[in-house]
Amino acid sequence: MNQRALDALRPLLDDPAGYGVELHKTESKATIIDAGVNTPGSLEAGRIMAEVCLAGLARVEFTDLEINGKSLLGVAVTVAHPKLACMAAQYAGWAFKARDPEGADSYFAMGSGPARAAYAGEEIYAKLNYREDAQVAVLVLETGALPPDWACVKAAEKCGVAPENLYLLTAPTASLAGSVQVAGRIVETGMHKMFELGFDLDKVIAGFGVCPVAPVAKNDLRAIGRTNDAVLYGGKAWYTVKAQDSELEELLPNLPSSSSADYGTSFYQLFKRYDGDFYKIDPMLFSPAQVMVNNLESGRSFEAGKVDMTPVMEEYLS
Repeated sequence: MNQRALDALRPLLDDPAGYGVELHKTESKATIIDAGVNTPGSLEAGRIMAEVCLAGLARVEFTDLEINGKSLLGVAVTVAHPKLACMAAQYAGWAFKARDPEGADSYFAMGSGPARAAYAGEEIYAKLNYREDAQVAVLVLETGALPPDWACVKAAEKCGVAPENLYLLTAPTASLAGSVQVAGRIVETGMHKMFELGFDLDKVIAGFGVCPVAPVAKNDLRAIGRTNDAVLYGGKAWYTVKAQDSELEELLPNLPSSSSADYGTSFYQLFKRYDGDFYKIDPMLFSPAQVMVNNLESGRSFEAGKVDMTPVMEEYLS
């Protein structure tokens, strides 16, 4: 997966100026791609970032979405091998922390991408039964600060690669690339919800989703609100599975975001309600607004939830 991700990253490495990004080589020779921290980035850089997160096992394309009478920019995401692409790579499960060995400085960012599978230090990998012995590592950091060299060295060490074989793609949530790459997680959010509900992800054969790309907000907190609202109220995902109909009849009512008691309030307002504690928000909220499943075993299709951005549209666009 890391080699596939590096192949997907190649356009940014070959023509950084053309995509509004900047390349940095650290002292240890790690490669940092700034797609929005100190650069404007671009929509296309965000599209590539989303494909890199998915380890090159998906196609991400821009589309026009009509929701609640509004024409919104969106992405369409087609995923092969959803368990690996979404959960072993794209899911932002690595709370990456590093401390300067020669000082008091520390660095933190949420990490996603296939470098997670090379590190495999998250509990989820024991359940996924997957680990990658990689020659290169590609890590995507949702951050407003470029990682210092000592943080890059720590990341390379965790992934078992030499620093010169480490690639870190960075952008804050409040950026063009940041908005696009979060929208590109539409299939992953449904996969993670299935995982939390105990559904066997090996039964998921393919995934497809569409999601609005949130307008870039004035700061990361507002951007986190908008990008989550895009998924929770405006996102749709389709899955092809091989399972028993009885499993899906039990699963589907709990799969869309509307199954959560926190549904109906903008994510930014929820964040304020819970005193800025992300972990107080009901974890069952984090899933697409609408989910459709086609069962190859029976040929039947199942559907739950609906797209309706009415509760959040004013805040989403203001």
